[in-house]
Amino acid sequence: MPHVTLYEVVLLLAAMAIAPPLARRFGIGTVLGYLLAGILLGPHVFRHFFTAYDAHEILELSEFGIVLLLFLIGLELRPKRLWAMRNAIFRLGGAQVLLTGLVLAAAAAVAGLGAKTALFVGLVLALSSTAFALQLMEEQGDLATRHGRLGFAVLLFQDLAAIPLIAFVPLFATTVAEASRGMDLAATARGVGAIVSVVLIGHFALDKMLRLVARTQVKEAMTAAGLLTVVGVAMLMQMAGLSAALGAFIAGALLAESSYRHQLEADLQPFQGLLLGLFFTAVGMSMDLTILLANPGKVLLLAAALVVTKTLILYGLGRLSGLEPRAARRLGLLLSQGGEFAFVLLTASVAANVLSDPVSDLLILVVTISMAATPLLLQLEKIVTERRRPDGLPAYDDMLPAKDEHVVIAGFGRYGQIVARILRGKKIPFIALEISSEQVHLVQKFGSRAFYGDASRPEILEAAQIGKARAFVIAIDDIEASLRAAEYVRTRHPEVPIFARARNRNHAHQLLDVGVTSIQRETFLSALETTREILVGLGYAERESDRVIETFRAHDERRLMEDYAHYSDVEKLQAKARSDVATLEQLFAEDAEEQAREAADARAAARPVKPLPSAQKAAPPAEVPANERSS
Repeated sequence: MPHVTLYEVVLLLAAMAIAPPLARRFGIGTVLGYLLAGILLGPHVFRHFFTAYDAHEILELSEFGIVLLLFLIGLELRPKRLWAMRNAIFRLGGAQVLLTGLVLAAAAAVAGLGAKTALFVGLVLALSSTAFALQLMEEQGDLATRHGRLGFAVLLFQDLAAIPLIAFVPLFATTVAEASRGMDLAATARGVGAIVSVVLIGHFALDKMLRLVARTQVKEAMTAAGLLTVVGVAMLMQMAGLSAALGAFIAGALLAESSYRHQLEADLQPFQGLLLGLFFTAVGMSMDLTILLANPGKVLLLAAALVVTKTLILYGLGRLSGLEPRAARRLGLLLSQGGEFAFVLLTASVAANVLSDPVSDLLILVVTISMAATPLLLQLEKIVTERRRPDGLPAYDDMLPAKDEHVVIAGFGRYGQIVARILRGKKIPFIALEISSEQVHLVQKFGSRAFYGDASRPEILEAAQIGKARAFVIAIDDIEASLRAAEYVRTRHPEVPIFARARNRNHAHQLLDVGVTSIQRETFLSALETTREILVGLGYAERESDRVIETFRAHDERRLMEDYAHYSDVEKLQAKARSDVATLEQLFAEDAEEQAREAADARAAARPVKPLPSAQKAAPPAEVPANERSS
């Protein structure tokens, strides 16, 4: 939209703010909400809102959301995890694309398309929507299941397979002249060079650049650096004639082991979510309803055939991979739609004379309808399954194993490192978040690992998967930041236990305010231990010193809770502190008296009993005379 107006911006933002919550409220998923909003705003319903040209421009702009999505996916894929998924990616993903492509190509050939064109259409429609499927899996909790992970592997292979399809669209042209244009060795060399450049830059330069930016402590600079990384890589790939999404994925995967992974994810997530919402809205706006109204039976039949074919093939592959029936069924439904790469490929096919405009427009509409049908089919599947299982329990238990549960440590200074060392020694997994880039770099030199990020920001806590954590440890120096982190976790994830370090008494009271009950004041225990050693050094017995310390500890902890009732009233706290001196002296005095009594009793109990002298021995009772017995 070269001449975008505030009116149009307001319309789009209003649609994206209202439609998704309403859609979720009615249980149809946010993706379908975006689609419906786009249909209403599109040129085929209210023509005075957006034209077809506007819809096309919005779609092109919002496709950057897919680039950001693949970058964030790459951030989550550490090399070890990617290597562990290689069988699922290449075997299951390859089988899905090949089988689905051949079946759909055969159907296209029967419908009258030429062999090359039919093969192209089959391969294009075999691809699913990464944006749709991942959004739906995240919303409905499928990502944490085995069929969700297999679905992710298939989507990843499809994204990889889309790259050569985009590059070699001219090879599917029906004439030799058009096909020969695709045989460009120079273009292939440029593509390989671009990929190698991205790998080298990502491996040697990106992490260092992010470290320099992080040292400035300017949040906006870190966000800009993240966007620069994605946009720069996308530009480099497009200049080489390759997919920007592939470049973004490679860059993300190279940063998967970076200490700044969580910070990048938190900074870019809002942009990715907004642009993906705009993408789904633009898809709805781009639907040519005139084709649907002219041939409703043909369009709906083709869309149904696409969904059924892909669902059945994925169901069979899922069962062969060991999935239970319901898990395999959900795998099929989640990936049953056509993909966003279809819009790119079908548009490119018209320019390369592979497809005619009417066929391309028809297939784009079929793909869009298949997208719209996916959340409805998943909702229907859920309803049917729950009716068959009145208890509502899931029919599968493919959740992540318990050993994957972790502890999130907010703050990796002296306090957090001690916690981490013990957890590591017990082989308990943890994620440590530290706001100081210098500290992150320093601990790496000594064999420890922390991730750069502000743990008081909700998006960073979510990036660290706080909802799946076994415990949350607050070891942040900044009092306000620690309170924000505690309040967020307590509110959004009340099932996660919180263990907090308090800087002082007032900090402890504020933590109690937000619902934290397991609190340790950072200098309290060390000060008590130091005082105990001082007493022993001054000549007090160890037992007496221990008793004094325990008396003080019990009194201070009791007073901490008593002060909590009016900790904001400074005058009351001051008066209580003055009276506390006398109270403590009285406690020590009473304790000393009790100790003295116990010592006296102990000495008395230990004293031996002396025998009486022989002269003092008791004589036997004298016999009473008979004449006195009667008296």
